[in-house]
Amino acid sequence: MNKLALGTVQFGLDYGITNSKGQVQIEEVKSILEYARENNINTLDTAASYGNSEEVLGSASIDDFQVITKTISLRSGVDEVIKRFQQSLTYLNKLSVNGLLIHNINEIEHKSFDTLFNQLNELKNKGLIKKIGFSAYTPEQVDFLLKNFDFDLIQVPFNVFDNRLIQGGQLKELKNKGIEVHARSVFLQGLLLDFKNLPGYFSTWKKEFNDYQEVVKCSGLSLIEYALNFAISIQEIDKILVGVNSKKQLTEIVQVANEQSNLDAHPINDLDLLNPGLWKV
Repeated sequence: MNKLALGTVQFGLDYGITNSKGQVQIEEVKSILEYARENNINTLDTAASYGNSEEVLGSASIDDFQVITKTISLRSGVDEVIKRFQQSLTYLNKLSVNGLLIHNINEIEHKSFDTLFNQLNELKNKGLIKKIGFSAYTPEQVDFLLKNFDFDLIQVPFNVFDNRLIQGGQLKELKNKGIEVHARSVFLQGLLLDFKNLPGYFSTWKKEFNDYQEVVKCSGLSLIEYALNFAISIQEIDKILVGVNSKKQLTEIVQVANEQSNLDAHPINDLDLLNPGLWKV
């Protein structure tokens, strides 16, 4: 089974700390998707908030791909969330999606969340959604979801620096419950692929970065090989999301992917590094 899944935020937005090319153009998107097909990558991850990513995908013919998309904010009301999901189907040229994730997990505390969750399950029963789940950020959030909700799918951050979900046992519990796990941020927005010329914000972790690069060097692997294959080697993870700006980048990822690797984590338990939303760059 190919664990790779294609993240598509770059198809709708200028995204990523190391992205110097901006939003991917439609012809390049089509080339990326064709190469994905040829290499048994059959899952696409998108969202209503990823610019025009859904529309770009829909115009590129994705009938043979499984698609995961995400909700808009519940602040706009339950009816609007449902309406926007139906618009997502139209944009994607799909009759149904493989998964729909609650994009903002903090909205589980919203007074209308139970109503929304029930309506999403009705759409699931009608066949418009195969799996319902959440996009989570912290081990504590995963713990809360496991305790309070029945769901099918979860997307979480995970990489060689950020393996809190192994340390806390959440990945094992998710797997024991039969919940599909998708890992994002395996390259930490490109940080794990290139430690040169980083913004001054990252100088705090210079020693940790140097130590990690020495570990990678001793392994005989490249930075991309180590970061990718560490994530692939985790049995509890079903899909590894990778975002690319070109067919060339996806080709490099596919060529170094190896499900037989046995690599060590290099944990850095500092949220100011692990959460790109906190980066001051």
